[in-house]
Amino acid sequence: MENSSEIVSFVLTAYGNVGDLKYLYFVIILFWYLFICVANTVLIVVIRVDRRLHEPMYILLCNLCVNEINISTSLYPLLLSQMFSDSHEVTLPWCFLQMCCMYTSAPAEFCSLAAMAYDRYISVCHPLHYNVIMNTERVFFMILLVWIYSFLSVILSFSFIFSLKFCGNNIENVYCDHQFLIGLSCSLSVHSFIADIFFVFVSIFIPFNLISVSYVKILAIFCRKTSTENKQKAVTTCAPQIVSVSNLFVGSIFHSIDSSFIVTQVPNEVRIILPMYMLIFQPMLTPFLYGFKLPKIRHSWKRLLFKRKSIALF
Repeated sequence: MENSSEIVSFVLTAYGNVGDLKYLYFVIILFWYLFICVANTVLIVVIRVDRRLHEPMYILLCNLCVNEINISTSLYPLLLSQMFSDSHEVTLPWCFLQMCCMYTSAPAEFCSLAAMAYDRYISVCHPLHYNVIMNTERVFFMILLVWIYSFLSVILSFSFIFSLKFCGNNIENVYCDHQFLIGLSCSLSVHSFIADIFFVFVSIFIPFNLISVSYVKILAIFCRKTSTENKQKAVTTCAPQIVSVSNLFVGSIFHSIDSSFIVTQVPNEVRIILPMYMLIFQPMLTPFLYGFKLPKIRHSWKRLLFKRKSIALF
């Protein structure tokens, strides 16, 4: 039997033979990746340049945009490099690195949204104490805590994979997924089931409940004593986060369904795209939701754009 020391690479078998369509796919994927990076970077730059946006909510939004770039970079460069590969091989270190980056981004996404939900809760429910509770030092501590928590959740959940012995190297996917790696191991153990449950609990269930509690309390304040104008203002700032969380929840369901129930009941293309739903759409959704829906950011990037144009004319 082969073991992990003999297998030095994995083969991503889901690419198949698409012929000349690979050029079209390459261009589409490349533009989508560049568009994601540019859109999120523009949002970060706008917040960084405009001092009026140096508030906890927008600092946390910058962190969310950084994570969107991290999510995309963990997927698309490898995806693009494999488009023109004949063997579709990925070495073990690169495969493990991609898996760690992707699975660190998942809890970082939910935890970042949880931090933003907490910020909105303090802003709406305790406005008089907002500047004391959400000071700059605490915001940066929250961001550091998000990344430490996300990294530890991945290490504690999937570190056992690094010591597995593999009896095969064909991954039926376009990226390195931990479930396929576990499926290639020579001996399946209860660790894989416990790891999945633990990862879902710490990276999705806990942050999602914190988000839910925050917005339930905000809703309770709305129903009791908030004026119509304040309600509209709060809804404007909270709506993008609610849409983001809903989209992530839908993506999590797609990934779970694809992995557990309908693998053999759907076309191969759908089976590949379903678990990638969050990786494809969430990084693009964030800059558009916040960049166009939040009035302060929308007005700021317009001022920045027109200022650049007026300078160019002179």
